[in-house]
Amino acid sequence: MAALVAAGWLAAGLVLAGGAPVAAWLRRIGAVKSVRAEAPARHGQKAGTPTMGGLLIVASVFVAFLAVALALRAARPDLLIGLGVILVFAVLGGVDDAIGIKRRRNLGLRAREKLFVQIPVSLGLGVYVMRQPDLGAALTIPGAHASLSLGWAYPVFCVLLVVGMANAVNLTDGLDGLAAGSVALAAGALVILATHAGALSVGVLCATVAGATLGFLWFNAHPAQMFMGDVGSQPLGAALAVAAILAKMELVVLVVGGVFVAEALSVILQVACFRTTGTRLFRMSPVHHHFEMSGWSETQTVVRFWVCGALLAALGVGLGP
Repeated sequence: MAALVAAGWLAAGLVLAGGAPVAAWLRRIGAVKSVRAEAPARHGQKAGTPTMGGLLIVASVFVAFLAVALALRAARPDLLIGLGVILVFAVLGGVDDAIGIKRRRNLGLRAREKLFVQIPVSLGLGVYVMRQPDLGAALTIPGAHASLSLGWAYPVFCVLLVVGMANAVNLTDGLDGLAAGSVALAAGALVILATHAGALSVGVLCATVAGATLGFLWFNAHPAQMFMGDVGSQPLGAALAVAAILAKMELVVLVVGGVFVAEALSVILQVACFRTTGTRLFRMSPVHHHFEMSGWSETQTVVRFWVCGALLAALGVGLGP
């Protein structure tokens, strides 16, 4: 328990200490937010806010995790591979951000260019986990003392989970504090679940993610002084999925991260509905923009999504082993 607290506090402290200097540096180098033309009108005031604050989040997670894991001698090979996957997603998100900043538009890499990197990395993780005797290709059914072995379909499932969660958190990162607070809640639930399952090192990783995102909220709460960018949202989503895979909680993470699942589904349904009927299911997707355009203030939307995230986190903990 002390290790989990230390990991969370260290990650949060690093973000809090580095937030102001990093925000100033990002502004100096021109790493500032561009707003989509189709975004709600009040989002125009966000233009010019420093972005790519996820660099600070990811660096704090890595430093805090490695410091605590080395002190506990718990830097297992599977966790190091997991960190490698998270790092790849961070680099990819950073490239995406850098291209968007250079073009001065909220457009970076194409979806297929991201998937070209995301899919093989996630597939490799799935193959590695499947071949480990203490991990394997079985999925634990939440709320039941049963499991389902996927065999060679397991790596494909890992691709869907890691890539899906990374992009779902990215979609959620559209309002001040929404993604950071939601990740903190989901990661906090995974700390409890992983520890209860005996996966202490995974719990330490989740504690650093929860601590770093809570620390980032100091600068990201409305009105935001800094945004995380894709360099933050993509690796954070990947981190939730990687932690769930390494602790064998692959299905439970879909519950504790239900806010991200709902955001991704809203985009899928919006596109499917428009292409088949020519009409929109939501006023705008992801769904948090629908509620904004329905009259909710930004703060109301974020807090209400946090409430949903907290309830889903509690449900996930209840369904865990």
